[in-house]
Amino acid sequence: MSDPLILIPARMASTRLPGKPLADIHGQPMIVHVWRRACESGAGRVAVAGAEVEIVDAVKRAGGEAVLTKPEHPSGSDRIFEAASLVDAARRHDVIVNVQGDLPTLDPRLVSGVAEALTASGADIATLAVEIKVEDERTNPNVVKAVVALPRGANTGRALYFTRATAPSGEGPLYHHIGIYAYRRAALERFVGLAPSPLEMREKLEQLRALESGMTIAVRIVDAVPLGVDTPADLERARAALAPKGGKR
Repeated sequence: MSDPLILIPARMASTRLPGKPLADIHGQPMIVHVWRRACESGAGRVAVAGAEVEIVDAVKRAGGEAVLTKPEHPSGSDRIFEAASLVDAARRHDVIVNVQGDLPTLDPRLVSGVAEALTASGADIATLAVEIKVEDERTNPNVVKAVVALPRGANTGRALYFTRATAPSGEGPLYHHIGIYAYRRAALERFVGLAPSPLEMREKLEQLRALESGMTIAVRIVDAVPLGVDTPADLERARAALAPKGGKR
């Protein structure tokens, strides 16, 4: 299998934090921090898929690879599909990893872990989840739960469903889904060609489109949820987490 191609979709439009890819975090735009974390994974080639030229220019100034994509894409998966065709027209990479552009504190091991989960599982798609430890998160609809068929003692299982409800019922762990994905290239191509599915529209969860169409999703259980930046308060938390230590970063 070829080395993965890691793509980071980013766009300036955000209702709660407009222009967030360029939000300053200790002298660097947020998207540059995400690009660096992805590079630190060592999982493969990394490029940013920007919806605006400002994003592309910021990444290139930092020494990174970036490509300008159409601004009207409805989702990050559509954006990375276009980006893959632009940066890898020869189709050398047969695994595409989608890393959200608002994860500046991302643990690089999550990027390599999702790629490894795809390779090891034989699934069409792989993603990540973490066991819920905070009681309130079990009933919080903003915390998406992954219902996973997980063999005893294993750290990777098969996704049965994703939901905003509290599921499954009964005693046992619940898993918080982390929206980082690895796709086989053919699976990504098929996925973006599918119409939104009924359960996807009902739950407002794009990954249900894949399950409803019969695609398989592997889920690796990890130990931490990366901080997603959606609001000014999130941005301040990211700045605190990434504060230089000893005057250096």
